Amino acid sequence: MQNKTFITQLKSNFSSGLVVFLVALPLCLGIALASGAPPLAGVISGIIGGIIVGALSNSPISVSGPAAGLTAILVAGIAELGSFELVLLAGMIAGLIQIIFGFIKAGGISHYFPNNVIEGMLAGIGVIIVLKQIPGAFGYAPSVEAEAPFFSSLIADPASVFTSFFNSIHPGAILITLLSLAILLVWEKVSLFRNLKMIPGALTAVVVSILVNQLFRLAGSPLYIDGTMLVELPVLENAGAFTSLFVFPDFSGILNPKVWVLGGTIAMVASIETLLCIEAADKMDDHRRITDTNLELKAQGLGNLLSAVIGGLPMTSVVVRSSANARAGATSKMSTIIHGGLLLVSVLFIPFLLNMIPLATLSAVLILVGYKLARPAVFIHFWHKGRLQFIPFFATMAMVVFTDLLVGVGVGMLISIVYILFGNKKRACFIHKRDSIGHITITLAEEVSFLNKAAIKKVLHDIPSDMAVSIDATRSSYIATDVLDLISEFANHRAKEMNIRIELIGFKTNCQSDDKGDFTPMVIKHHAAI
Repeated sequence: MQNKTFITQLKSNFSSGLVVFLVALPLCLGIALASGAPPLAGVISGIIGGIIVGALSNSPISVSGPAAGLTAILVAGIAELGSFELVLLAGMIAGLIQIIFGFIKAGGISHYFPNNVIEGMLAGIGVIIVLKQIPGAFGYAPSVEAEAPFFSSLIADPASVFTSFFNSIHPGAILITLLSLAILLVWEKVSLFRNLKMIPGALTAVVVSILVNQLFRLAGSPLYIDGTMLVELPVLENAGAFTSLFVFPDFSGILNPKVWVLGGTIAMVASIETLLCIEAADKMDDHRRITDTNLELKAQGLGNLLSAVIGGLPMTSVVVRSSANARAGATSKMSTIIHGGLLLVSVLFIPFLLNMIPLATLSAVLILVGYKLARPAVFIHFWHKGRLQFIPFFATMAMVVFTDLLVGVGVGMLISIVYILFGNKKRACFIHKRDSIGHITITLAEEVSFLNKAAIKKVLHDIPSDMAVSIDATRSSYIATDVLDLISEFANHRAKEMNIRIELIGFKTNCQSDDKGDFTPMVIKHHAAI
């Protein structure tokens, strides 16, 4: 009976592992392309993420690998540092920082980032991905933009870039892009194809694009795509050439502060994205098992360290692959390990087949990925939530697109904090009763922090003379010492000068030793911390 159960579980996880492999392969290649890195770097990241991180993590559902959320950082890093090898060194530093995060139990850091800022960051990344793939979708070969990214060059010298772009347009690439987009969209919309879990739309688009391009070659058509417009993975000719597959970090940049800044940036963003994905993956788990987020950070850190050592991209836990894993029926982390093993086999034994993949079809896959991150429904969702949600979301998205990811998230967080401050100011207390005999009742909020001091001070200052004032703290579970001091000062000084009669409800008064009758209000309720 136990053998039967084991075989059933193995079969279930092998099929789900195969599904994730088929989903991950084009994404690994495409994200490497979007990051300006060698295609093999994306596959290496997927292999390490599947086998190493999959084995160390206790998440039964999540799958790790190269993430679209890091593409903007990597593109900027390669441009600023001038070499992919220095970016690999930054990846090693990021891995070490993540391991430290795990040991200091920073697994709960994601709870401190508002959802609208995270969604704005993802939307900005989506816009960047779409913009970066437009040239490739038209056949604008990487060799043409070798000196600088397309849009950076466009800003610097639009006339020459437009001329170069239009001269480089390849009708075959456009056809492959449109065909791939059509397949991807049909695969998602038509229920017959959605039920074919073993055949993801991205893989179908890749296979069809290879077949169509080979038909162009056999027919001698000018639509045939070759050269730099195809994936270029190194082919292992013999066992002795195995080490030639890898690119290694440039340790000469270890004292370069820019390398350390990039490493810290990768560590922070990768950790946040991982923790958010883990939270989503746990919700997708039918058994509702809880992942140890601190262990996950350690596993991700080791994975990023090993990936960078042998030339792989930084990785995170990824929502797309994790959701595919869950939908395919994965029951344990065996599934993600199997997917990593299949990626390794594909690189070692069928690189010649992978080198037939047109870059245009990977551009189509990434355009759809970017669109999903920045789809109009997300903008509409936050618009309907009101300006307090929409403005931080939109500001984060815009700043990520026009500056960089950290600046975008920082601006979004700053705006959110400003709104919190103004929100606290408005909700510090409530003046809910004025009667004809000149009596005012001020009810303090449930939590009154030092942020509310200015608002309460203004309310007290605006009380006219010869009034009777009740300050009610019975609803308050917390009142900051600063606010208590403010109320005490008002009662002992201004109220006496203005002939304002004070009644404190939910407070007790401690009479001072002097003859002035001064008092300091303290909350009576035992659970009200001061």
